[in-house]
Amino acid sequence: MHRTNLTAANDSASWVGLSLELQRATEPGLRPEAANGNQIVLSQGPHVVLSARIDDDRGGVAYSRTDHYRSPIAPLRATEVRAVSERGQPSWYTRWAHRFADALEASPIGPLHEGRWVLSRRLAREGMARTGDGPARPWRSLLLDEHPDGSIDWFTGSWRVVPLRRMPTPGEGRVKAYRKQAREGILPPALLWWFSGLNCYVVLDGHARLVAALAENREPAVLVLSRAPSGEQTRTGTDRALSAYHLTMSVLDGPHPVTDRQGAARDASRLLATQLHHLAVDYAPTRAWPMPAAHRPGLGTPRV
Repeated sequence: MHRTNLTAANDSASWVGLSLELQRATEPGLRPEAANGNQIVLSQGPHVVLSARIDDDRGGVAYSRTDHYRSPIAPLRATEVRAVSERGQPSWYTRWAHRFADALEASPIGPLHEGRWVLSRRLAREGMARTGDGPARPWRSLLLDEHPDGSIDWFTGSWRVVPLRRMPTPGEGRVKAYRKQAREGILPPALLWWFSGLNCYVVLDGHARLVAALAENREPAVLVLSRAPSGEQTRTGTDRALSAYHLTMSVLDGPHPVTDRQGAARDASRLLATQLHHLAVDYAPTRAWPMPAAHRPGLGTPRV
């Protein structure tokens, strides 16, 4: 796996994500499957962990979870957590991103397959560009913790967070340990995965850490795994951004006077940097595989 640290568009010292590029062709252990244009299954090895059906009017999706999901991340040891200091700083997120990347690369039950991925702080939702810096209140409405069944209204409920297993209670032993870490300011981030089939995030790892942060009225820190735009999409977007930039500069360098040419040129350069940055970190659609007959409703018994 080739890794590249990504920095902010206009601040090379600010870490925003980790680019992961996998060359080998492999079918992931955690794998979305689709059929008939409206049926979705999330399988992990031989088991179904989530099944969903998109509404006929394409206005939302109903889903049901099983109790078979297993995290691809091994439990985090307390000594390891305490060794990663400076919570909330870019270096703290960077270290946890590399830790999660190591685990995902080695795991046979994770979602990685060939192509480019990004692990970032970016929770793509209006008004919530980054996480881990505020109180818990905005997060309470994001978490869809009904179990086992739930639904998402895409007109009002997109970009929310779907656990892949039953959420623990605030009083459970492991949650109590995480609550202590939250009070000390060292609670590790949860790991989310952008799942475009649901138009929401799913929780890959950190169900108990999310509960602990909310129980202590702290906004959870998260890292988001997402597929990145393909090389062809990136090249096309880059060409368009450069063409627009060159056109702007040609106008500024033309025979007609321009008010505050220096400021306009600076704005054009910042816009170009922002557009190129978005091409590196934007979410791409989640890849899906054909659904086996055994997973299709009415065609067999799901392997659960």
